[in-house]
Amino acid sequence: MKTIDLNCDLGESFGSFVMGNDELILPYLTSANIACGFHAGDPQVMYRTVQFAKENQVAIGAHPGFQDIQGFGRRNLPLTPDEIFHLVLYQIGAMEAFCKAHQTTLHHVKPHGAMYNMAATNYTLAYAIARAVKVFAPSLILYGLAGSELIRAGEDLGLQTASEGFADRTYQNDGTLTARTQPNAVIHDVDVAVQQVLQMVEHGTVTSLDGEMVKLHVDTICLHGDNEQAILFAQQLHGQLLHKGIQISKVEYAL
Repeated sequence: MKTIDLNCDLGESFGSFVMGNDELILPYLTSANIACGFHAGDPQVMYRTVQFAKENQVAIGAHPGFQDIQGFGRRNLPLTPDEIFHLVLYQIGAMEAFCKAHQTTLHHVKPHGAMYNMAATNYTLAYAIARAVKVFAPSLILYGLAGSELIRAGEDLGLQTASEGFADRTYQNDGTLTARTQPNAVIHDVDVAVQQVLQMVEHGTVTSLDGEMVKLHVDTICLHGDNEQAILFAQQLHGQLLHKGIQISKVEYAL
């Protein structure tokens, strides 16, 4: 039986500003990537989101990003590899503290936004992120874009990796995501998103914006919690996967 993990970026509210519908989407997930206070989130939000994830038996991941709340971590920042290493290490540590407060464990690390996309094609940056994960806890699973330099860097450092596909994002011919600054970067049609995921899981491919068939092995599928269709996406996708006989489960630790 084929198995897939469903993950979502959560805990991205800040102060009185509310982002997403975390409590409503959690029942459809098997893992959550929780913002660590730099691109979004704050200590109160982090505490509550870890609590909600634990209550729903959802695997908890740190979701480190650039220190850029105004840009929501989606603007490229020219940091050095050492700066990236320190930035990621700091945020993993913060998330681990909240996991300890709730007597639960940290499962994985997935970079956010611009950091994630830059690491998909920049091996030096990817290696700095993977090194931070390795130094903090070699048992943590590193989530990265399928076929990316981040996955390669994690494997080079001996980390367990999870190759990620996206339900609501379009792809380029090289397997990278279409930049959000470009037209048609985000999929708003629920049926289109569901079909894209089924293609990834069942056939190991995705169709690019140009119509090219791109090979893509995925272990986990990301749903964006800030997408206005997130709950509907989650409900439809969860139901369709089960209907197709595909098991929905978190990424398990390798033996």
